[in-house]
Amino acid sequence: MSVDFKEFARKMDKTLEHLEDEFGAVRAGRANPKVLDRITVEYYGQDTALNGVANISSPDARTLMIQPWDSSLMKAIEKAILTSDLGINPQNDGKVIRLIFPQLTEERRKDLTKQVKKYAEDAKVAMRNIRRDGMDYVKKLKKNSEITEDDQKKAEKDLQDLLDKYIKKVDETLAAKEKELMAL
Repeated sequence: MSVDFKEFARKMDKTLEHLEDEFGAVRAGRANPKVLDRITVEYYGQDTALNGVANISSPDARTLMIQPWDSSLMKAIEKAILTSDLGINPQNDGKVIRLIFPQLTEERRKDLTKQVKKYAEDAKVAMRNIRRDGMDYVKKLKKNSEITEDDQKKAEKDLQDLLDKYIKKVDETLAAKEKELMAL
């Protein structure tokens, strides 16, 4: 009998997706609308994602332009950006808000690299926890005599191989982000 690890693979996929979202929010000197994904604005008493109340575009490599659908939101958007961890002062001309991303300093690049390494390590820890849950599941199946000892050994090896595959994906994603951060 073969043990089904689809659920554990799905959880590892989710962890990888989360890591990619985290990486997307780390700005790398270029204007990327994803850095605004975590910013919310109060709109009719509800916290609403910025991209849900405004059009966000990138007219050039270092500028983001935010055009709210409701001009009464200008001040709220400006305040949300100022209180976020972006570290950029918005320029409000009454119609649109511009965010101009400065060139990153070497020190800031190194800080961001440390930050993405931490995100990657957190993802690896989460995946190892998923593997542990899988191992517990396999042991439970063996204890309940649903699988043989040989099946248990094979299932544990398959689970380890699954983890190794995902850890490799995390490392590749991290390497690509580090390269992006350190590029001048």
